Amino acid sequence: MLTEHDLINKGLKATLIAHPLVQHKLTLMRRKEQSSCAFRALLREISWLLCYEVTKDLPLTMESIETPVCSMEAPVLEGQKLAFISILRAGNGMLDGMLDVIPSARVGHVGLYRDPDSLEAIEYYYKVPSQMENRLIIVVDPMLATANSAISAVTRLKQGGAKDMRFVCLLAAPEGIAAFNKAHPDVPIVTASVDQELNDHGYIVPGLGDAGDRIFGTK
Repeated sequence: MLTEHDLINKGLKATLIAHPLVQHKLTLMRRKEQSSCAFRALLREISWLLCYEVTKDLPLTMESIETPVCSMEAPVLEGQKLAFISILRAGNGMLDGMLDVIPSARVGHVGLYRDPDSLEAIEYYYKVPSQMENRLIIVVDPMLATANSAISAVTRLKQGGAKDMRFVCLLAAPEGIAAFNKAHPDVPIVTASVDQELNDHGYIVPGLGDAGDRIFGTK
């Protein structure tokens, strides 16, 4: 697995969340014998932690409130409610954890599937909140492998007006980060791990297999 130093040496731009709890839970998820139920629970827990990291610089404004003791000026989030955009179907595995942290967020979906021969992303569904241009958009998908799906989803969101976006994933491959950086240099990547490489089938190595199949118990 690559470190922040390795990413810099390779000219790759991504924020690596190396928190011990994240790394421990990720190891539990990687185990091939892990049940779908436990896999989903762990992904939800990691999503809480990733959500804290990707939103740590949200702008605040002050609001007058009354506590049981006195009045005060207190900080609240500023601007339009942010939106989580799930890249179907595996992205839905991260939504619950994100919404646990920010339950007021809006939610959208971009449906994409990977052509098994070309590995290109094919869109089949698109439904997002209004006023995308005024919101922080956090795009979620557990895997950034070839990056074809992520690139297509972010391109589509930009066409829909989105301007301020961040991409959050559980695992990334160096090839995927490089492709995404080239296509969308203005969109930061936040990930729990950058693994070794892609194999001939476009899967992350060592990875954890197909995230969608492991979340939903399908093959």
